[in-house]
Amino acid sequence: MGGEQSLALPPGKGPHGVGCVDVMVGHTRQGLFLRLFYPCEPRAGAERPRWIPRYEYSRGMAQFRSRSPRWGAPLLHIAFGSCRVPVSWKGPFKPRSGGYPLVIFSHGLGAFREKKEKTPQKNSPQPCRLREKSLGGDTGESSTVHQRANECVRALRLFQAVRGGRPVPNVLHPDFDLSVLKDGVDLAKVAVMGHSFGGVTAVLALVKEPSFRCAVALDAWMFPLENTLYPEVSRPVLFINAEKFQTPESIAKMKRLSSRNSQTRIITVLGSVHHSQTDFAFLTGKLARRIFSMGGTLDPHKGLDIISRATLAFLQRHLDLKEDFDRWEHLLDGVGDSVVPAAPPCLSNL
Repeated sequence: MGGEQSLALPPGKGPHGVGCVDVMVGHTRQGLFLRLFYPCEPRAGAERPRWIPRYEYSRGMAQFRSRSPRWGAPLLHIAFGSCRVPVSWKGPFKPRSGGYPLVIFSHGLGAFREKKEKTPQKNSPQPCRLREKSLGGDTGESSTVHQRANECVRALRLFQAVRGGRPVPNVLHPDFDLSVLKDGVDLAKVAVMGHSFGGVTAVLALVKEPSFRCAVALDAWMFPLENTLYPEVSRPVLFINAEKFQTPESIAKMKRLSSRNSQTRIITVLGSVHHSQTDFAFLTGKLARRIFSMGGTLDPHKGLDIISRATLAFLQRHLDLKEDFDRWEHLLDGVGDSVVPAAPPCLSNL
């Protein structure tokens, strides 16, 4: 595709409609707050949720990108305030015999719903920039990644409770009864996935919860994972890296894991940057890309296809899915247009 991208999120390509609802369980730090996406029945005139629910989110996004909220927030609000997510808000769940596989996704640091003033982060990766740093995890960041991994485990516990028939009230939307999912999730086929900080969160979740059979890490920032935990990551991980983001230290940690598990894979999507694996790839025009310093050379739709197909092939292999996703298994070996095996080319000789 050439020229300016239209500023809209692409609709799903799968066989099911997609429903969406926010779920909050409890009012304490031991509770949960997540957005649930699920197969749903088609519904005429279904409401689509806003991508940025309130103006305060625009202020937080501007601060995180180190831009003045005075001008950054209005720009973001004008650019994205009317954007809708192409899903059916609280659409009716579509049941299936045997249930669906479950994937728990952990977002990156910039995707928190509550954002504070951005502070520099130790060992934060820069595009293909060679630096000498220690491989040990920082105390504060390691603590945060453990907290995030524990949240992934608690999310799994939520679905286990629903599957077991225990009442789980959704305090945000009590009109959406979570019990409709009781027979809708196959808890023998559970994976964990994440982007950036969420990528290393997904890897750590494999250590904490044996029910997670594999992990997919999108451009994972590996620094917070302590070296002592590597022998405990016994299940396979698919690392899908952008061409411009990773560091030698982060790649070294991925290679260390791949040396311990022959099913772990590392691939790189050429022409992509860190935000190519997020919604921003579809919502930033030329002006916004220039102002907020994001955007790669690869067409975002093509990049999404590579990431989605590689992920589906990996999940079929390790969750024993009865689908035809194995037709994309070549991507797991880095074979295909705009994809290469192992590290980004600028780090391949390290």
